[in-house]
Amino acid sequence: MSALFPPEDFHITPGVAHLCAGGKTPVLRRTADAIIRYLADKSDGPAGDLRQEEEILGLRRRIAGSWGCAVADIGLVSSVAEGVSMLAASLDWRAGDEVVVPDVEYPSLAAPFALQPGVTLRVAEGVGGVAAVVSPRTRVIAVSSTSFLHAERADLPALHELADRVGALLVVDHTQSAGWMPIDASIADFAFAASYKWLLGISGIAAAYWNRARQPDWAPQSAGWYSMASQGRPDWRDPVGLVPDAMRFCRGNPNHAGVYTLNASLDYLAEHPGVEAHVTGLAGELRRRCLDAQLPMMTPAHHGASVCLPHPEAAKAVKTLEEHGVLTWNGRGRIRISFHGYNDEFDMERAFEQVRRLY
Repeated sequence: MSALFPPEDFHITPGVAHLCAGGKTPVLRRTADAIIRYLADKSDGPAGDLRQEEEILGLRRRIAGSWGCAVADIGLVSSVAEGVSMLAASLDWRAGDEVVVPDVEYPSLAAPFALQPGVTLRVAEGVGGVAAVVSPRTRVIAVSSTSFLHAERADLPALHELADRVGALLVVDHTQSAGWMPIDASIADFAFAASYKWLLGISGIAAAYWNRARQPDWAPQSAGWYSMASQGRPDWRDPVGLVPDAMRFCRGNPNHAGVYTLNASLDYLAEHPGVEAHVTGLAGELRRRCLDAQLPMMTPAHHGASVCLPHPEAAKAVKTLEEHGVLTWNGRGRIRISFHGYNDEFDMERAFEQVRRLY
């Protein structure tokens, strides 16, 4: 299987198999041009400011188009953690309310709810165990569409049905999916995605989705000039009016450099269709070879773009792989090998041969 993207389009050291997409992808070379364009617009006064606003709207349109929702449903935040924190702080919590998360969930999705006074965090055994701990007191079910820990793909329609059954919100983190997997935003009440992984952007900007059809009265409990309808100094005698769309997630200036670079990376992804089949094909073949070699495996059959293997000395193992020109990711006692369009069958085979030597 040949690479889907020309590897020379990225800042990848020659001779290195870059298999870190689940952590951070290498930078697109066109990113520098996008940032320079932003700097030029920033320096051009009111005319440049108008172009910055056009970039923001263009980005929201691109995300909305790929997520199958209205532009007004898409906002921007600095990170998934910020967006989830704003959401958690906005809900009218009652004594005894519960939030259900899988035990494999990423902290950015769980911690903001856990820190709300009076809220009980119910931890399920994997995504498949969520139904067992959901109760009439459940206010939120929070999951990732693809697990950062072992790359399992969640059954979002089933979780949507479960949330509706008890009147809970379904909050989804698409960070490990966005960029390679088609996303139906409407499955969730709120959803978020960081941009520095498969979306090929940089850190400091993330997408925030507000399902206005299902939650028309939602409003955050904090605001700034950018999220105010006037986008200027309000009449302090009256309540502060918020913008009517999901940009109420964006209290101050968005990360303009991130906006420009993400626009450029989404253009690039649109030029190279077929990412899902490519990355899941490589991941599936690596998983098969590891199983055939009787290596320990965390990644289930219904997986995403990564393959995760437990290792008693994962940090040391990942360092050893790096010394042999194979860049992977450490954390939680496992080696995570993630594929994107710049990877090919040779990268997969190289990863397998090197990983096999670690066991």
